[in-house]
Amino acid sequence: MAEHLQVVTTTDSAETAAELARGVVHGRHGACVQVAEVRSFFRWEGGVQDEREWQLQIKTSRSRLDGLVEHLRKHHNYEVPEIIATPIVSGDPEYLSWVDEETGQ
Repeated sequence: MAEHLQVVTTTDSAETAAELARGVVHGRHGACVQVAEVRSFFRWEGGVQDEREWQLQIKTSRSRLDGLVEHLRKHHNYEVPEIIATPIVSGDPEYLSWVDEETGQ
């Protein structure tokens, strides 16, 4: 099982994305959060939506996942937020060590 994860979520504004990112890093739920503007197509409430969103890519350790998910659910402004965790199967050892240090591992 991978010890490190990349967790992805999206939100509807740059300000909300920045607020979520700061909270994640401040709370040591993730070592790094990258925010990028994306265009999302999805089905919601019976129709296909075409929306501008801000995607957060969060680097964290597996042991911090539950706390990160709890933090995102509590502070997210979406009714059903996207929260997807993908294992990091390989990475620079120094970077992954830094992730561990920054998440308190």
